Amino acid sequence: MSNPITIPAWQRPHWQPSDEEILLQFYVFGKFDAVRAPSAAYGSDGLPEGIELTSHHHNALRQWEGYPLKGSLGSMFKEDAPQAWQRAFDAPQVLVVRGKLKDNADTGYLRDTFGVLAGLLDIGGVAILDPQTLSLLDADGWRRHYLIRDGAPIRNHLLILRDNDAKPDHSWIHTRGMRKFGRPDISIRQVPDRAIDRAGLLCERLVELEALGAHFVEGQALDIEGVPGGVVVHLGGGLDDPDFNNTYVEFHWPE
Repeated sequence: MSNPITIPAWQRPHWQPSDEEILLQFYVFGKFDAVRAPSAAYGSDGLPEGIELTSHHHNALRQWEGYPLKGSLGSMFKEDAPQAWQRAFDAPQVLVVRGKLKDNADTGYLRDTFGVLAGLLDIGGVAILDPQTLSLLDADGWRRHYLIRDGAPIRNHLLILRDNDAKPDHSWIHTRGMRKFGRPDISIRQVPDRAIDRAGLLCERLVELEALGAHFVEGQALDIEGVPGGVVVHLGGGLDDPDFNNTYVEFHWPE
C-alpha cells in the first residue's frame, strides 16, 4: 500500500499490574506472496512474543469444527457482509494469528499485531475475520476501519450490541471484544427505551476506561450523571460464557 499510515500505540494511564490476560485472534484469508509482510511500514516490529501466525490450506481448515465461515456464524457473516464472505470463502489460504499476552501498560502489542495484519493485506490478503467482535471485513473495509491517521478510536476495536431484555420495553446493552485489552466486557441490563442513548454513551465511556487500564471490582458503586444513587456493579461470566466468551462487568439500569 502506498503511503501507509503508522499505527500508534497509546499509554494506559489507569493501568495497574494484574493477572489479567490479553487474547488476540484473527483469520486472514487470501493468496499470499512468499515474502515477509511489510509491517514496519505501519510502525510494527512484527508479532509480539506470545502471538503466533500459522498458515493453512483453506480446504483443510473447512473440516475444522471451529471453522468460522460455516454454521450459524458463517450464515451471519454471509448475510451481513456477503462480498467479504465470498472473497474469504473463495480464498485458497488462511493465516491464523492468535495468542495470549500478559496485561500490558500500553497497547504496543496491538499496534504490532495490527501492523502485521495490514502488511498481510498488502501481500495478498483479501479479508480479515475477528471472532471476538463477530466482524468480517474485506481488505478495503478493514483499512478504512483501522488505518486511521492518529489511530482508530477505541470504539472501532469493539462490538456494542443492543438486544431485547426479558423485561418488556427494555433493552440489554452489552459488548464483545474487551479481551483484546485484557478486561471484562460490559453488560447493562433492563435499560428502558427512554434511556437507550444514555446507556449506549455510558457503555462507550466504560469500555474506554477499561481500554485505558481501569479495573472494576465486585460491589463497586458507580456514579452516573442524572441517575440518583448511581449503580452497583457485579462481576460474572468466563471464557465459556456464550454471550461474551469473556468475563463481564454488569449492572441493572435503575428505574
